Amino acid sequence: MLIVLTGIDGSGKTTAARSLVAAGRAEGRNALLLSNYAGRRRMSLLGARLGIRLPERLADAAETIMRVFNVLVSHARASRSEGLVVMDRHLHCQLALREARGLRRGRLLPWLLRTLPAPDLVLHLDVSPETAHRRIMARGTDEESVAELTALRNAYRALPEYADMVKIHAGGCQADVLARVVDATGSQRLLKV
Repeated sequence: MLIVLTGIDGSGKTTAARSLVAAGRAEGRNALLLSNYAGRRRMSLLGARLGIRLPERLADAAETIMRVFNVLVSHARASRSEGLVVMDRHLHCQLALREARGLRRGRLLPWLLRTLPAPDLVLHLDVSPETAHRRIMARGTDEESVAELTALRNAYRALPEYADMVKIHAGGCQADVLARVVDATGSQRLLKV
C-alpha cells in the first residue's frame, strides 16, 4: 500500500508519516518511510544567512530537480518494498508551490503524476495557516509568514488533483491527527499489509 502525505508547511506531514510507519511496524508489518524533500527550507535558510533571495524561477527549477529526483528514487525503492510505503511529500507539493508563486504547472510534473504508479491514497493534512505558523515558529528551523502559508493552502486547493485527495483536519494534538490519518487509511487494511 502506497500512501502520500501532502499539506502546507507546519501541517504535520513528517510527524504523521513517521507515526504511521511506526504504527505499522509496531504491529509487526513491513513499513517504509520515504521523504521527497525539495531543499526549499535549506535554500531559504542559506539565502537568509547570505542576505540574498533567489529569483522565483531559479528557486523553482532547483527545487523541482531535487523533488523529481527524490520522487523517482522513492518510487524505485517503493517498487521493491512489500508492505506499507508512506511518502512524506510528492509532486503535488511542487505543483502547489508553483501555483502559490504564480508559476505555470508546466508539463513534466503533471506527466510524471500520470506516469508513475498511482498512490493508493493521497492524504492532505489541512490546518489553518495561523496554526501552521505557530508550529513553524516553535520548531525554530525556518520562517514562513502567515501570508505565504495562506497562499500555499489556497494553491493546494486550486490543484485539479486536490479533489481526489482525502482531507484530514490536522489541527489539534499529534495523537488526534494520527488517529484521523490511521482512520482515513482504514486501520485494519493498513496494519494488515
